[in-house]
Amino acid sequence: MADSDLSSRDATTSVDSRGDDGQGPKLLDFSEDEETLIARMYTLVGQRWSLIAGRIPGRTAEEIEKYWTSRCSNSE
Repeated sequence: MADSDLSSRDATTSVDSRGDDGQGPKLLDFSEDEETLIARMYTLVGQRWSLIAGRIPGRTAEEIEKYWTSRCSNSE
């Protein structure tokens, strides 16, 4: 029983320690495939961020919108 208690503590510790160094997200990191998909979906559906996010597992509509607006503001 002591072994199961130890393993559950280890699992909890590893889950808790996966955060960043407290720097907070400056720019979101998107893979090249995600960037391509976002651009294609934007062309098709416009600013319907929830629809675009639904096609990219693990991404929220807010993350997609933030990425797109930062990308557009940087290109001007």
